[in-house]
Amino acid sequence: MNQKVLIVDDEQSIVTLLQYNIEKAGFQTEVAYTGMEGLEKATSENFDIIVLDLMLPELEGTEVCKQLRQRQIDTPILMLTAKDDEFDKVLGLELGADDYLTKPFSPKEVVARIKAILRRTNKRENILDKSIIKISELTIYPDQYEASIKDQTLSFTRKEFELLLYLAKHKGKVLSRDQLLSAVWNYDFVGDTRIVDVHVSHLREKIEPDTKHPVYIKTIRGLGYKMEAPF
Repeated sequence: MNQKVLIVDDEQSIVTLLQYNIEKAGFQTEVAYTGMEGLEKATSENFDIIVLDLMLPELEGTEVCKQLRQRQIDTPILMLTAKDDEFDKVLGLELGADDYLTKPFSPKEVVARIKAILRRTNKRENILDKSIIKISELTIYPDQYEASIKDQTLSFTRKEFELLLYLAKHKGKVLSRDQLLSAVWNYDFVGDTRIVDVHVSHLREKIEPDTKHPVYIKTIRGLGYKMEAPF
């Protein structure tokens, strides 16, 4: 069965252009013209990837992305934005988007990005080590995208969990922000690695006994972060 793409955009001309080129590339498509409609379809149907415009009526693309990730819906998201603004790009990635394109764009570029995201997603799923990882009182379950501390289950967004898992698999090794951005987000965002710091902060809120004095994820000043076994 062909892979299914949900296109969420309120501009009919763009939707028509995207549908034509995406279907020509061998995908099935479905369309939503508002943020609310896109959210409803994404939560009630299965899609392989979502092409999501940033500026939408009823509910903005960033809010759609945020709500999907909060509901643990991990469908890859390619965000489209008319704003060539660094803040918007970082915000989209922070909220769980997998990649973004700035308008105007080439339909061929959209198809290429879709294929690249799906290749990365499939590769991650194929090579994901299912073995349980235990670091002191922290236990990580890769197949469930969950972790627990003292038998208390913790839940994460997909990117939070992938960051935690990557840090855990490299326990004791100092990892730079650029390394983490490349490994977890598959993204080269030169000049601003704030997205890594934000996600580390979110992880600390969930796993650290005291966020002011972290014992699991240590900051190595001037270098990056390191996962340690505190006891």
